Parts: sequence; structure tokens; C-alpha cells
Amino acid sequence: MASTGKIRLGRAVIHTSIAIAAVGALIFLAHLFAAIFEKKRIPDVLPLIGLGLLLGPIFNVVQPESFGIVGPVFTALTLVILLFESGLGLNFSSLRQAIKGALRLTLTGFVATMAVVAITGSIVLHLPVLDALLLGAILGGISPAISIPLLSKLKLDEPMRTTLLLEPTLSDVLTIVVSLAFLNALRSNDIEPGLMLGKVFASFLLATGLGVAFAFLWSSVLSKVRQLENSLFTTPAFVAIIYGIAEYLGYSGPIAVFAFGIVLGNIAEVAPTMKRFVPHIQPIGMNTKEVDFLTNIVFLLKALFFVYLGLSVDLSDPSLAMAGVVLTVWIFFVRIPAVLLSVDKSVGRYEVSLASVLVAKGLAAAALAARPVQVGIASGEIIKTVVYDVVLASIIITSLLTYLIEKGKLDPVYNFLFQRYPKDKITA
Repeated sequence: MASTGKIRLGRAVIHTSIAIAAVGALIFLAHLFAAIFEKKRIPDVLPLIGLGLLLGPIFNVVQPESFGIVGPVFTALTLVILLFESGLGLNFSSLRQAIKGALRLTLTGFVATMAVVAITGSIVLHLPVLDALLLGAILGGISPAISIPLLSKLKLDEPMRTTLLLEPTLSDVLTIVVSLAFLNALRSNDIEPGLMLGKVFASFLLATGLGVAFAFLWSSVLSKVRQLENSLFTTPAFVAIIYGIAEYLGYSGPIAVFAFGIVLGNIAEVAPTMKRFVPHIQPIGMNTKEVDFLTNIVFLLKALFFVYLGLSVDLSDPSLAMAGVVLTVWIFFVRIPAVLLSVDKSVGRYEVSLASVLVAKGLAAAALAARPVQVGIASGEIIKTVVYDVVLASIIITSLLTYLIEKGKLDPVYNFLFQRYPKDKITA
């Protein structure tokens, strides 16, 4: 007998069979959008978010509240798996070349963005100073969940590719730690810069150490784990455990997972050192079958994540939506001098141009935006709504500008802005 079950999503009551069919259709659409991206270079992020907007704030078919606790857990899981996969693809030589530039770009970009957002928030939204600084900190970073999928499809040279992979991961730590510090300052009317700086370093270093230690452990037992039936899910499951442990201990879960992926992906280089201390172990990395399986998981999670992001946007207040757009435009403007100040002159103009537009906000900003409301900050609702609007606008603009740069449509603009850098794919 056919199932007659129904589920409620927002205002709509939908047959379970239709909901399941819709999920299947979404996966096929994701493949279609990816194929269009390969041929036309139109980012598949845009139609996926557009679909979410149609289902969510425009037609109110589905609302984020319908997913309950599953929604935030799903978005965090997506970020975790994306970071792990990107870490796996990095090699130590590229990392050594890129880390200095990544730190310089991350710090310059974060401080510049935070400053311009705080000033604009104070003037346009009439926020008190600490509230404006909190808004700036929330929007200061770059989303790995947005940047990594875009970077995976772009043709970039090393070490700039690695630099742009590292920047969003590092800036996520800054965003979370600095935002929570300002939030505590708002609650206690006291701010301690030294304590804030110490927490950033502690979170980064301890999370890295945790990720490296777990990579040593997992690479040593992976050969035995593979003997289990249906073991392909075990490594992604272990990644989720690492994230949970790191976050529970107060460290950065994203950094721990990223470090775990880097070490596991370079285990052949690390193995001789490990065997000097523990001679009987046989550390190994992931095989081709496991990597292919992980790639498929990433594809599925990415598709669902961008749809969920689209339906989570709040467009109910046009004035705040416009303020969000204004803030987004300023964020893109201030990124240009930040890149000019921090990116080495030997980098090609094409890479520098892409670096100047990869500033999309995402998961960390959206999650932190809810905190001021939860702890009773007076301007909490304004901050939350504006952040969500900036997240949407920044993703759309980043995707469009990336497409236009790849197609050479903005060559005259970026040839002028970045004339100090050597020409490569961008031509006069």
C-alpha cells in the first residue's frame, strides 16, 4: 500500500512522497547546474541559492524553522566535510610557500572589513560603538563553505591557490573568537584586547595540535578499519568526531578538521618520522575509492547547503535589506586595498583579481548573527537581519564577479586596479 504520510514545511502540508521526490529532483538539478558551470562557467551556487529563495522567503513553501535542530547541525556538518576535503588536497610544499601570504591576507582583510562595516553600521544603522564592532567582527571573515567550492572549479597557480584556501579557514577562527569577545564585552561592558588575542592563538594552536594527533592515530589504524564491512563512512564519521571534540574543548573545530585533512593527505611524508617513534605502526592515507566516495558526499552536501542557505534568508524588512547591500558593496571596495597591501607583487593579475572578489560570507556569520538576539542585546534583531542579507548579497556578487573575471569581461577594470602585478590570463 502506498504511503499516505504528510509532513508540514512552513505553511504548506506536503505528502511525504512528494518531499522525497523533490529531494531526488534537487540532486539531479545540482548535477545539471554543475554541468552548466563546466561548460558556461556560470557558478552553480547561484541557481541553488535562487531555488532556496523561491522555496523560502519568496513563496514561503519551506521555512528554516521547519528543520528544527537538524538545520544548524547540517550546515556545520557541511563545513566540516568541505574543510576536510580541501585539507586532503594540500601538500606540504604548497603549504610552506603559502602560509605567510595567507596570514598576511587574512589579517589585513579581516581588520579592513571589520573597520569599514563597523563605521558604516554606526553611521547608517545608528548602532552603538560596541554593537557596530560586533557587526564588523561577524562580517570580517570569509566563508570556507562558499569559497572552497568556487576555488575547486577555478584554474589557479600555486601558491596563490593554497593561500586562498587557507584564508577562509583562518578567518573563520578570527570571526568566531573576536565576535564572541565583543559579545561578552557587550554583556559585561568591559573589553580585554590581550585576552582576545590570547584566545585566538590558543584556539588556533591547540586545534592544530589536536588535528595532527588524530591524523597520526587514524592513519595508524586505517588499515584495520578497512577490514570492517561498509567502512567507507568511517573516515567522514571520524572527522565529525574530531570537530565535536575540538569545539567541546573550546578550540576551533574547523582548524582541527583542516589540520587533520592536511596531515592525512601528506601521510607518506610524515610516516618515516612517525615510525622512528613507534616502529611497528604502518600509517596509511585514504585510497582512491575512499577519496571518490568523499567527493560524492561533498557534492551532495554542497547542493543541499546552498538551497538551505537561500531559504534561510530574511527579506521581510526592505530598509535593512538595502543596508545589507550597502555594507556588501563597501566590503568589496575595501577588499581591493587589502589585497594590494598584502599580496606579493610576483602573483599574476588573474589570481589577484580573483582574490579581490572571494569575500563571500556564510556559515560562521549566519550562526553568530543569532547570538546577540539569544543573549538579549538591544540591537540583536537588526544585526541578525543585516548579517543574513549581507551573506546573501556577498555570495551572489562573489559568484557573478568570479564568472565575469573568468570570462575576461572585467579585464579593463582589473588591469587598471592591479597594474602593478604581472599580466597572465587577464589581457589588455
